Amino acid sequence: MAAKKPWGGRFAKATERVVEEFTESISFDHVLYAYDIQGSIAHCRMLARQKIIPAAESRKIIKGLQQIKREIEAGTLELGMEFEDIHMRIEARLIEKIGPVGGKLHTARSRNDQVALDVTLYLRDAVLDTLACIDAVQSGLLALAEKYKDVILPGFTHLQHAQPVLFAHHMMAYFEMLKRDRERMESCYSRVNRMPLGASALAGTPYPIDREYVAGLLGFPEVTANSMDTVGDRDTLLEFCSSAALIMMHLSRLCEELIVWSSSEFNFIEIGDAFCTGSSIMPQKKNPDVPELIRGKTGRVYGNLMSLLTLMKSLPLAYNRDLQEDKIALFDSVETTRSCLRVLAAMLPEVQVRADSMSAAVQEGFLTATDLADYLAARGVPFRDAHEIVGRVVSYCVKQDKKLEDLTLEELQQYSPVIKKDVLKCLTVAASVNSRTCTGGTGGQAVRKALRRAHAVLKKGRVFIAREESRKKTSME
Repeated sequence: MAAKKPWGGRFAKATERVVEEFTESISFDHVLYAYDIQGSIAHCRMLARQKIIPAAESRKIIKGLQQIKREIEAGTLELGMEFEDIHMRIEARLIEKIGPVGGKLHTARSRNDQVALDVTLYLRDAVLDTLACIDAVQSGLLALAEKYKDVILPGFTHLQHAQPVLFAHHMMAYFEMLKRDRERMESCYSRVNRMPLGASALAGTPYPIDREYVAGLLGFPEVTANSMDTVGDRDTLLEFCSSAALIMMHLSRLCEELIVWSSSEFNFIEIGDAFCTGSSIMPQKKNPDVPELIRGKTGRVYGNLMSLLTLMKSLPLAYNRDLQEDKIALFDSVETTRSCLRVLAAMLPEVQVRADSMSAAVQEGFLTATDLADYLAARGVPFRDAHEIVGRVVSYCVKQDKKLEDLTLEELQQYSPVIKKDVLKCLTVAASVNSRTCTGGTGGQAVRKALRRAHAVLKKGRVFIAREESRKKTSME
């Protein structure tokens, strides 16, 4: 039996089945059920407080909504597509349970601002949960950096050996990327955390509602300022998806390095067996499937952002049904990003660094050539001249199949008279690393400061999450 449409009074014919199949969103927006009921209870309390409906009817409606929530969570309430979306399904069930008084719940609101509220409540939780997931990955990176803080590996540019760096410094580069991701998410949260209910269809409502009271019940510090913008805006969804795309890009870069480093050619790390898979035909294989999948899922999140941007680019004010499509992209970006962060956070403690392989690698590729140029420059040789001199030294080493540290003082002095015995100290990998003591450098002292700052960053982020979670709590819980 077809469900009665709440907007059906205008129409002489029932909706075609093919139209119901085409227009339904309950197959994906059912995940909003708890937020829909939470927002409806707050709205109902406001209606009674403002004497728009009697208090006894408000209590009856709220009790019915709470029962419906339990039914959905128990899996006993049918969510057929004929109900169109989760909001209409809950309303239909409410009227079925308590009679016509259930229809009063929709007084002074539209499905437009109702959906905007539900998505806002969902997104607010999603942002805070994503921040907690970022924290977990940052904590994993910091733990790896501290565990292997003295290990040196080649730093690369153009995928060629460049200069030696501490492994901890390399890991903290990704920590910094995720720090910026946290900052973007926290900034996004400040705009998500505005209460949209009360905009109604697009023009507000003539009823004497109290939007600020509802905002207080739901833990919002403020309400949206323009009713047309409220129901037609999806900026916060775009902000989240944009921030998620950047997170995924950072995760993908890290995963690319973990994949390469775990190969036989590098042999820099080993990923724990629990986070790898084998081959169906080659019994010796140990494949880094988890980082590969994270790298692959990045494209999905990019696509969701582009989908939303394209969806919004030509929409006139205010609401248009096109906006139903926003949830698919948002939900997928939220779940994909969170799942990637969670599995990566679980995997990082299972990464073992092969310090011997890294140590062997830093002996190749003339990684201290820049240190020799800096040595000459510090003794009055213009850096461009020093650069050319060291280039000739490296060319000599290549022809003689020698490393820089293999050269004798006499061999080096052939290229510049300013070179003295102390040059031999600057050609060691350890000296190269430890000489870079500036803030942000790879020197041991600078890295230790960075590790201490990282702990402060994590503490500050956790305070933010705890504070906002506390603010969300209301008397309805």
